[in-house]
Amino acid sequence: MVGGIVTYGRMIKFGHSIFALPFALSGAALAAAGHGISSEQVFWIVVAMVGARSAAMGFNRLVDRKMDAANPRTSNRELPQGIISAGAVKVFVCVFSALLVFAAYKLNPLCLMLSPVALGIVFFYSYTKRFTWATQLFLGLALSVAPVGAWIAVTGQLDAEILLLGGAVLMWVAGFDVIYACQDAEFDRQFGVYSIPQKFGIGPALWMARIFHLIAFGLMVCVGQVFELGMIYVAGVVCVCGLLIYEHYLVRHRDLSKAGMASLTMNGVVSVVYFAGTLADLLLS
Repeated sequence: MVGGIVTYGRMIKFGHSIFALPFALSGAALAAAGHGISSEQVFWIVVAMVGARSAAMGFNRLVDRKMDAANPRTSNRELPQGIISAGAVKVFVCVFSALLVFAAYKLNPLCLMLSPVALGIVFFYSYTKRFTWATQLFLGLALSVAPVGAWIAVTGQLDAEILLLGGAVLMWVAGFDVIYACQDAEFDRQFGVYSIPQKFGIGPALWMARIFHLIAFGLMVCVGQVFELGMIYVAGVVCVCGLLIYEHYLVRHRDLSKAGMASLTMNGVVSVVYFAGTLADLLLS
């Protein structure tokens, strides 16, 4: 059983939940400042996040299994290797989709009503690379659901101000996924897959990633202004900015050897730092 759990966790890169979960909790924390929050709500928000992300990653692996098998960088994944069957992944996706819907039911009626929309967004991303170079922006949209959904889970309504944080997440994710996609630019051209690096080339794509992250930083600053957050939040956002600058320093047009570290490791730290700064400001300021 333990081996099976580890295998499925590896398939969906469960450790990468750290990207979206801290931003979901940041959205919940901002909502709680004005509406309060219970431990039960926090629990079901986390369950919903695990359900949504696991279902999305399982679906993505299922849709991309032939592409992953053809790509030397991804050919050792569990589905191409036959370690997990396509049928088992379909069951996995259904189970975790149902988990999201059940968690949404436990939170409030609006969450339940919008849960199919959330699943539709995260599933749709997996197909975007077949027809649009803007696939990195669609991935950002998929992860931007996290803070917005957590806000709705606490407040029971969708308010415009939380869309600022959703937009920041969208731009942040799009930026680091552009860096990640640079590794596969040549394969994407050969396989007929669309992406920003495949469309514009690696050099211009890296500049677009920088612009996306600059916009994300600006939106984080706006979040602080709209929610009247203090200097602890500002310090957290400044740290995020420093991490993003270092991330771009690690990657060069002709040297993508650190692209994995820049797009994955560094951004796991970014999300945790942002949540820590937001929560500490709300609790201590």
